[in-house]
Amino acid sequence: MGHPEGPGRVRLASEYLARQGFEFLEPQPATREELLSVHSEEHVRRVETGDFYDPDCPVYQGIDFYARLAVGGAILAQRRGGFSLMRPPGHHAGPSFLGGFCYYNNIAIAVRLSARKTLIVDIDGHHGNGTQAVFFGNEQVTYVSLHRMYNYPGTGQQSQRNCYNFPLPPRCGKRLYLETLERALEAVGRGFEQLAISAGFDTYKEDPLASLGLEVETYYDIGYMLGELALPTFCVLEGGYIPDIIGPSIEALITGLEEAKAETGR
Repeated sequence: MGHPEGPGRVRLASEYLARQGFEFLEPQPATREELLSVHSEEHVRRVETGDFYDPDCPVYQGIDFYARLAVGGAILAQRRGGFSLMRPPGHHAGPSFLGGFCYYNNIAIAVRLSARKTLIVDIDGHHGNGTQAVFFGNEQVTYVSLHRMYNYPGTGQQSQRNCYNFPLPPRCGKRLYLETLERALEAVGRGFEQLAISAGFDTYKEDPLASLGLEVETYYDIGYMLGELALPTFCVLEGGYIPDIIGPSIEALITGLEEAKAETGR
């Protein structure tokens, strides 16, 4: 059985989105200085040299370049208000640790460099322990995560300070998910300058790793609800392991965001 993290899903998604008329831009790899805005010097050195071991983060040839490129994609998405369709993902990478297919924390670096008061909403089926570790106690950033309970990495079972965690039962379905998201957004309030979305699609009903029983169409509803916040928004791809649904799910999320924003006049 192959490793669940691979390039096939992104290739299929990019081909699908290109057919729908989406525009693509090429990012530049993040600089060392940009990486150090979130990660420790030792962490960056270890990824640069391959001096690490994690069963979920293989030491592929050139992995530092690809990980830097994924960070660059998140930075570009933040600047352009776009969606970064890049691998490897990032929300399990903390200031001095990697894990869960994540080497550098793409969204955290983009948020930190933006210097904006930010609401991060993580809709991946796994808790973003790395993102929480980066921003825990930071008054400039509020982190919200809806994820499958008692799943990898085993964190996020309760809310703490500026980190609002909502563990959900496996395959809970659209109704409970959207009700929980609504409750989460009410809890964090307003006053943010931007919204950053860790967009994982492993909550899809057939996903083998973190299913919450969602349909592709549910990502439209999620996007619409988040779009009603009327904030400058960017998205970064996290998980999702059913190749055929990644492109349509991204399209659904973006469409929901755009239609909600259009209706609010922003």
